[in-house]
Amino acid sequence: MRPRGRHPARRRACRRPGGWAKREEADMTRISSRSAMPALVLGTTLAAAPAFAAEDAKDTIEPDQPGIVESSSTVGKGRVLLETGLGYSRDKSDGVRSRSWSTPTLLRFGFAEDWEFRVETDGYQRLRATDTATGATARASGWADTALGVKWHVQESDGDTNKPGLAWLLHFDMDSGSAAFRGQGVRPSLRLTAEWDLPRDWSAGLIGGLYRDRREAGDGGGHYIGGILGASLGWPINDRWKGYVELAGDQLASNRNGGRSISAGTGVTWLLDRRLQLDASINRGLTRQTADWVLGLGVSIGF
Repeated sequence: MRPRGRHPARRRACRRPGGWAKREEADMTRISSRSAMPALVLGTTLAAAPAFAAEDAKDTIEPDQPGIVESSSTVGKGRVLLETGLGYSRDKSDGVRSRSWSTPTLLRFGFAEDWEFRVETDGYQRLRATDTATGATARASGWADTALGVKWHVQESDGDTNKPGLAWLLHFDMDSGSAAFRGQGVRPSLRLTAEWDLPRDWSAGLIGGLYRDRREAGDGGGHYIGGILGASLGWPINDRWKGYVELAGDQLASNRNGGRSISAGTGVTWLLDRRLQLDASINRGLTRQTADWVLGLGVSIGF
């Protein structure tokens, strides 16, 4: 028995709200204005502050986790970003109570300023399912499939003109996992993510796409096309903490092809350093095909 939902543990990407560069620039200006340096040095510092702020903003990581709406940015040429964590889901339906654990991981390599190569997996998984009528319990553990893909950043966001940041993502899920968690053949997916910078450092995001999967032999075999659709809204809590809410449809298909996996969720991110972020998230399933609860803890590290 597999966990329900196409990606039961991996809650992709709500971008942190914008405004980091603006805050850092303001902080530098306040510090400089309070100093007792000569006027020439003070003027030089104030003139350089925007450049330093821009450099800091460029170096600040923008992880794709947590959430379904992935960031429209790429990591930058020659940079690497590791996003990993621990996922837990619980569900009770059709007379079965299940619990699962996973270690979702995404590794992003920038081979150009606007392009990155991606390796993604739900990592090591453990599943326990109990028949509520008989008490019989089945257990499974092993490795999830791995996906290879690319992201192409095609447009920068502009809050003044309401122009969203845009990126295309093309992934290929490979049937590389352990038998209990392995999918059927190679499953491609194509997604478009869009982000808007809103007033007061709020942000909004949308993601939509299609994936191609294969039914198991017991379900008649053959390929089918499913949809992906999600929306998020993010806001600043303070200079380092951000919050978000989302509505996530990571599997939209007919009942024969797995049904609709839809959830509502919220979470927070904590930027400890320009290259280190922690996050926590919780999602509530809204359909029969979705796990009742999904919890996640994550860490993102830039290199």
